[in-house]
Amino acid sequence: MGWLERLLGKEPAGQATPEVLEIPLFPLHTVLFPGGVLPLKVFEQRYLDMASDCMKNKRPFGVCLIAEGKEVGAPAAPHGVGTLAFIRQWDMPQLGILHLTVAGDHRFRILERETQADGLLRARVEVLEEAPFTPVPEGLAPLVPLLEQIAADLGPERLPPPHAFDDASWVGYRLSEVMPVQPLAQQKLLELEDPLSRLEILYKYLAPKGLVS
Repeated sequence: MGWLERLLGKEPAGQATPEVLEIPLFPLHTVLFPGGVLPLKVFEQRYLDMASDCMKNKRPFGVCLIAEGKEVGAPAAPHGVGTLAFIRQWDMPQLGILHLTVAGDHRFRILERETQADGLLRARVEVLEEAPFTPVPEGLAPLVPLLEQIAADLGPERLPPPHAFDDASWVGYRLSEVMPVQPLAQQKLLELEDPLSRLEILYKYLAPKGLVS
C-alpha cells in the first residue's frame, strides 16, 4: 500500500488486509467446521470465565484441535488453524457446570499465542476468508444425496438449517464433520483452502465403501 492509501485509510483493489483478532482459545479433541454446531460441557474455571466474558460481550472464542496435551489440566498445544465459535445457547444445570451450544463461524490461523496465569490460552489470529460460492460439480454430485440422507437421519439439531446442498463449501464441511474419520484427518480437511479439493478427497474416501456411485 502506498503512502496516499495509508493516509486515506483505503486499500488498493484486490489487496484487502486480513482481519486480525485477539481471542481466547478452547483446545479440544474435536474439530469444529464453519457452519457446524458443537455441544460443550464446561466446568474448569478458566473456561467458565471465558464463556461468561464471551456471552457478555457477544464475542467469539476459538476452537482448535489439540496437537499435544489434554483437554483438562495443563494448557494443551493447539494446531495452527481453528474455527471461531459463537455461543448460541447455554444452560447451567448445576453450579459450576455450564452446557453450551456453539456455532462455527470463519476459520482462523494462529499468529501468536500466550498462556494466562489461570491457564487460559489467548491468541492473535488471522481470520481466513472463505471461498466464494462454488457449485458442486457434476462429477462429485453423488455426494449431495448422501448428505441429504445423513441430514434427514441426524435431524435439525445436529445439522440445523439453512442447508446449502448446492454449495461445495457447505457440503464439504458437513460431510467432513459427520464422516467416521480421525480428528487429525478432519483437521487436514479443515485446513484446505479449495472446497473442490475437499470434496474430491471425500469422494475418493467414500466411493470404495460403496456410499457414492
